[in-house]
Amino acid sequence: MSSPGSSLPATGRKATTRQQDPEGTRQNIIEIASQEFALNGLSGARIDEIAAKTRASKRMIYYYFGDKEGLYLSALENAYAQVREGEAKLDIAGLSPIDGLKKLVEFTFEHHHQHEDFIRMVMIENIHHGQYLEKSGVIRDLNVTAIAHIRSLYERGLAEELFRPDLDPLEIHWQISALCFFNVSNRATFSQLFARDFGADEMQSRLKQNTIDMVLRYMVRPEKLAGL
Repeated sequence: MSSPGSSLPATGRKATTRQQDPEGTRQNIIEIASQEFALNGLSGARIDEIAAKTRASKRMIYYYFGDKEGLYLSALENAYAQVREGEAKLDIAGLSPIDGLKKLVEFTFEHHHQHEDFIRMVMIENIHHGQYLEKSGVIRDLNVTAIAHIRSLYERGLAEELFRPDLDPLEIHWQISALCFFNVSNRATFSQLFARDFGADEMQSRLKQNTIDMVLRYMVRPEKLAGL
């Protein structure tokens, strides 16, 4: 029943609410779509299912994103934006190079641990050989910024003679990502194969410290490692 003074039916009021918050509606669609893509992949996800779980209609999804591939690309861009936004909030510039490196590795490990959908989305995009990511200038720009932060950190460490020379900032990013990514992508299989819960809090705490230690040994000059 309509409320007093209202001439709109309930469905009309919902539509008006959506129109008044287009960005909120768009973000809600992306969040639900990310879960569906992470669970079912690009081919398995269904727009009907996504619409049923959001505040939007199927027609509105097509209005915002064009088609399922457009929605998938927007979800992928959102996933990368979240991790880069988190990195940007780190006060690495205000720390010593070694403490900044530790904080960056710790953040990456914890973010991946807490955002399994992000890992699954990246795995799915690798199945597609990065063809959708290639279309995104947004993701390329985000990753340029990420490498720039690592380069700045590395150059400060070089200037203080803390880090090994001749390392490539892109390869540093690769090594950090590899260790943190594998922790999530292969957690289930390792837990089953070796009858040990690799997702347990105590195990995750130990693996995080191991990851920090391995990156330090990779980047820090051997004579500077003592006492770290």
